[in-house]
Amino acid sequence: MTGVQTCALPIFDQDILRFYYLFVSTNRKEHKMRMALLVGIDYYKHFNSLYGCVNDANKVKSVLGRHGDGSINFDCKIFTCSAEGDQGPIARKPLKESIEELFKAQTEISLFYFAGHGHIESTGGYLLTPDAEHADGGLPLLEILTMANKSPASNKIIILDSCHSGIAGNLPSSEGLASLSEGLTILTASSADQYASEENGGGVFTSLLVDALQGGAANLTGDITPGSVYAHIDQSLGAWEQRPIFKTNVRKFVSLRRTTPPIQLNELRKIAELFPAQDYEFKLDPSFEPEIKGRGDGMLPPDQKNTAIFAILQKFNRLNLVVPVGVTHMWHAAMGSKSCKLTTLGEHYRRLAKNNRL
Repeated sequence: MTGVQTCALPIFDQDILRFYYLFVSTNRKEHKMRMALLVGIDYYKHFNSLYGCVNDANKVKSVLGRHGDGSINFDCKIFTCSAEGDQGPIARKPLKESIEELFKAQTEISLFYFAGHGHIESTGGYLLTPDAEHADGGLPLLEILTMANKSPASNKIIILDSCHSGIAGNLPSSEGLASLSEGLTILTASSADQYASEENGGGVFTSLLVDALQGGAANLTGDITPGSVYAHIDQSLGAWEQRPIFKTNVRKFVSLRRTTPPIQLNELRKIAELFPAQDYEFKLDPSFEPEIKGRGDGMLPPDQKNTAIFAILQKFNRLNLVVPVGVTHMWHAAMGSKSCKLTTLGEHYRRLAKNNRL
């Protein structure tokens, strides 16, 4: 009798296999783990209360929790205080313990976000907790920086929407120089000598941060990085407004969130096939245009293969990757047997595709 033969593993080997799946897969998940500690404080017993910080922290949680396709992103823990009875988890001591726990974890990303009062004096900057009786009774930014610098996390990100938060990362005696370990990024709402503004029930900085994370700072592959978030916020604020501060020490930016890209990746990769070299011009003719309307006598009819290529080229054009040569629109380029070429941005993505980085 012939057939498929099965072989049972010895008990010892089965135990090894079970251990492998439990241990290795757990470690893989831990390495990819993303943790976020989000804090929003409106109520202060000894200082003027704020009005949009709790709302801001909840907005950040909502956008960080999942990627654009609905898949899990950050595991968020949020502490908020809008009234006197809420201050327990974010009194100075328990908040410090939570930050220590965040930065002790061996994660892919450990992210700390704070919206509330900030204070600065000669000894450095402070994040004020609801129980702080004096301005220097808050949590020292230097302590938070020390925790982050010692963290085993691959990427440590600190985002502060508070007044004077730009001092974060500066050592008291370093004349403004920052001290950041590898993998650490700091993004703040304002410089060390500026106040952070509120508008329409929330912080101006956090409003732009959420807008960036929702897709305003995404690249053509749908990835949003700390660098692109900063660029989005920086470009949105005028020279006379509060200025965001960005400090980082990384080899490569990590993606904070993925959104649905404006073009499919397999189509974007075709840019290196259609434009095999820098300054290459792709020749067009009427057979690339699918519409019959507008054709003169003797013009080539639509060709199915060419019209499919032209559809991709038009997507490239809408994304500022490709421009027609000598005419205004791609339609005129095709019907007039002109050509199209890459923009500077298009050449950037051509090189990425050519080097298998897409």
